[in-house]
Amino acid sequence: LMVWLRRTTHYLFIVVVAVNSTLLTINAGDYIFYTDWMWTSFVVFSVSQSTMLAVGAVYYMLFTGVPGTATYYATIMTIYTWVAKGAWFALGYPYDFVVVPVWIPSAMLLDLTYWATRRNKHAAIIIGGTLVGLSFPLFNMVNLLLVRDPLEVAFKYPRPTLPAYMTPIEPQVGKFYNSPVALGSGAGAVLSVPIAALGAKLNTWTYRWMAA
Repeated sequence: LMVWLRRTTHYLFIVVVAVNSTLLTINAGDYIFYTDWMWTSFVVFSVSQSTMLAVGAVYYMLFTGVPGTATYYATIMTIYTWVAKGAWFALGYPYDFVVVPVWIPSAMLLDLTYWATRRNKHAAIIIGGTLVGLSFPLFNMVNLLLVRDPLEVAFKYPRPTLPAYMTPIEPQVGKFYNSPVALGSGAGAVLSVPIAALGAKLNTWTYRWMAA
């Protein structure tokens, strides 16, 4: 009974992690696309989202030992975010007010790495983590280019809880702002590897808890 209880608790924990990941996206991610600082903020968003995906997906994938579970984890996050998007839409906001991040292709690359290396944990961390960090900004920028002008949405539909420091201001341009995908991919590739290693370590701690 205790083994069943611990395993059930663990799988529920995975869902909770995915839900909290979604909440992080909604609270710390969506408004980034609706400010004049969006190029700079896109880099911060890319790093936070790619590392968040890496830690959760590696944790889940190594626990099950089955390639494909990283994509499943990303799918859970995507579904919950689309539900939140629907909630905003029901409140009268435009369809493009919340941009759902594109996690699934990056998670598929992580699964592919794990499968191609015959379930090698270290390869999943190093190669898979790098691929997640490199690919997420690229996929997400393609996604961003398909929605309406974020600035137009920002000025027409200001968020009721938008803090003063996030109020849209005059556009800021120049320097490295012009290459957010390159900067986001570079930073994400470096940071996603140690964060993926953290996900693997959390997995070790989970096994110890289940065996206690």
